[in-house]
Amino acid sequence: MERTCARAVQLGLPAVAFTEHVDYSRWTVDEVVLQRSPLRRELTGPDGVLVPPELDQERYLASIQRCREIFPSLRVISGVELGEPHWNAVPVAKLLGTGHYERVLGSLHALPVDGNLVEANALYRQRPAAEVLRLYLTEIAELIARTDAFAVLAHLDYALRGWPAEAGPFDLHAFEDEFRHALRTLAATDRTLEVNTRIPMASEIVRWWRDEGGKVVTFGSDAHVPDAVGTGLSAAVDMVEAQGFRPGRHPYDRWTLPG
Repeated sequence: MERTCARAVQLGLPAVAFTEHVDYSRWTVDEVVLQRSPLRRELTGPDGVLVPPELDQERYLASIQRCREIFPSLRVISGVELGEPHWNAVPVAKLLGTGHYERVLGSLHALPVDGNLVEANALYRQRPAAEVLRLYLTEIAELIARTDAFAVLAHLDYALRGWPAEAGPFDLHAFEDEFRHALRTLAATDRTLEVNTRIPMASEIVRWWRDEGGKVVTFGSDAHVPDAVGTGLSAAVDMVEAQGFRPGRHPYDRWTLPG
């Protein structure tokens, strides 16, 4: 976390938000994932089910405080990214009841399939690509409708990261209705859409967000390592500005539509 802050200062960023993953869902992991990720292999039992570790709140909050002391010119924002909070209401409520987290994201990484949870991008190896993406966007709408635990929807386009080459070039417009439905559901709750810069978000999605009544966006580089902080941020800012969104009083504020 200290190296991340140092990188943010080096880049001239005014703020950094540590939205640490908090996952309670346990999902089935296939052999391809296990081969690619030593960490996931370590967390996966003989039954092939990944069990996420608990967030060490005490050490996390101590690290936040230490970063604030070491980097007084940098706004260090505490936060969490809640995976599948609509399936885990009780532990999520307990965590948020502590009041320690300034920025709360909601995200979807796994999908229910035949009584099990399967990581969304791994599901492409089991189902047709178009079916997987439609399942994902349908579950995103369910997530939004069934919980108010989060303020910002993270990486709506997460499932695009695993789009298989054998499925052909990805055509965003073939899924416009599903994206719009998810965005409309989010807009109706007056929550915020994250523009995740890890893989550039299509400008059409931000335009659909505006069309469907969305008023607020925020940015996240989804940086799991210090060197990735701020990746793609400049291009994302330009894209969001082109869609009519403007910054607040402070550079780290949410971006809104004027008027």
